[in-house]
Amino acid sequence: MKTIFHPSSSRGEANHGWLHAKHSFSFANFYDPNRIQFGTLRVLNDDIIAPGMGFGTHPHDNMEIITIPLEGALEHKDSMDNIGVIESDEIQVMSAGTGVYHSEYNKNKDQPLNLLQLWVFPHTKNVTPRYDQKNIKELKIPNAFYPIVTPDPKGPAMWIHQDAWFHLGEFDQEITLEYSINKPGNGVYVFMIDGEGSIAEQSLSKRDALGIWETDSFSISIKKKSRILLLEVPMQH
Repeated sequence: MKTIFHPSSSRGEANHGWLHAKHSFSFANFYDPNRIQFGTLRVLNDDIIAPGMGFGTHPHDNMEIITIPLEGALEHKDSMDNIGVIESDEIQVMSAGTGVYHSEYNKNKDQPLNLLQLWVFPHTKNVTPRYDQKNIKELKIPNAFYPIVTPDPKGPAMWIHQDAWFHLGEFDQEITLEYSINKPGNGVYVFMIDGEGSIAEQSLSKRDALGIWETDSFSISIKKKSRILLLEVPMQH
């Protein structure tokens, strides 16, 4: 098993006033040749957007974009005529494919919005763009990792054009769990949203991350009051 530890403090940071962003991988003005991506996971941004502010209309293509609001509400508009508000306990998936324009704003005028945005390279280029959002409350399993994104268009979770499995776990007790890789050759980027845990003697606290690959499974020990994101992606792009 190979691992790489990315402490929270090692992320890139940009503060534009209306936007305070932390970048797990090279993005915008943050460039680290050793942190371009983790397999097909290209972007993991931890954004705090000021009340009423946001990203104006801009283009994307050939990227799977997953947005997970942690606090607050995100208003989305795109060139496919979708208008939606995504709140915590919901996730949004957009397959940019042949090309799409969208804008994203903090819906609330009186509180900041904190969201995670992830970009994953697709296994198929130039697909027809699509947009979807889902309330994930019905997927939740207490004190366990439950899938929120898979490759299966017919499954209960969201899906993307990639052999990737994203799991979320919310824990209010101490527990040790085993995670098994879904597809040989995949790796997992473990992102500790809140709380504490450890994997292979590596301690993780809030916003720390650990990349894991060349293994079929791994064990994760979790302290109570933790929220953890497991991002399993192909390591070859």
